[in-house]
Amino acid sequence: MNKNILTRIAWLLALILVVFVGDRVGGWLCKQMVDESGFRYSRMYTGKAQCDILLLGNSRGLGFYQPTIEEITGKKTFNLSYNGMTMDLGKVLVEDYMEKYKAPERLLIDVTMCDRSSPEILATFVPYIGESERLEQLIRDTSHTVATATQLSHLYRYNSEIFQRALYYNKGKIDDDWLLDRAMSNSTLEYIETQKYRIDARFIDVLKETIEYAEGMGTKVELVMTPYYPPFAKVVKGLEAFQSEIERGTGRKIRNYVYAIEDPNCFGDFQHLNKKGSKVYMQKLKADGVL
Repeated sequence: MNKNILTRIAWLLALILVVFVGDRVGGWLCKQMVDESGFRYSRMYTGKAQCDILLLGNSRGLGFYQPTIEEITGKKTFNLSYNGMTMDLGKVLVEDYMEKYKAPERLLIDVTMCDRSSPEILATFVPYIGESERLEQLIRDTSHTVATATQLSHLYRYNSEIFQRALYYNKGKIDDDWLLDRAMSNSTLEYIETQKYRIDARFIDVLKETIEYAEGMGTKVELVMTPYYPPFAKVVKGLEAFQSEIERGTGRKIRNYVYAIEDPNCFGDFQHLNKKGSKVYMQKLKADGVL
């Protein structure tokens, strides 16, 4: 064989080796940063998330304002909620949590996380794919391409929003008060008047399985619907049907707080409470025995 060809092959093999080793070393370093983070899922998977009250939802689940809950109940909280989280991912996280820790006394679920699927959000959780067989399987079922890429390249696992958030919550910072801290603007109020929002009731069976799993572990489960800004809630199509379908499918009653807060200064936008509103909401949950 020509000496030049052998040289090129040797250089190619060396390059492949360098890339492979660099990928694995880089992936290992990223994992160390994730493991040391104060971000909620890092804490959960590294044994730092024991709680009395477990919280679950999409971005509206962040309205379970942990500092206020802990102040008015004297109980330790942990929030699994994330922006855009869907019920299938929520089920995986609840089961992973229950497998790792003593079962909490209560689990609060904001059922509006049953409204849609989101492969994009699920794919952002790849930094934790090595921590959970359930999560890996869900990602594989949703996107075989993403799951395969995480096996070929360990650095690929850290190309996500979740990794960036994990980096932010370093050096002792934690995210127990990760919530909007602004009031609605007049432009937002004007936008509400023309906005239409359709809730599609899916994942009901997944929600039911999550409830039954948690109850089987000895945890009391409460289903809630967090407040919307009332003028917006009035234009949401199918909201009552959404609630009825979930109650019928799960056999559980939902505590409906959709219209419980009217003050616009309690909302960061038309779907989300700010810190002021969340404190009011937590007091209502406490008064009603949900907390």
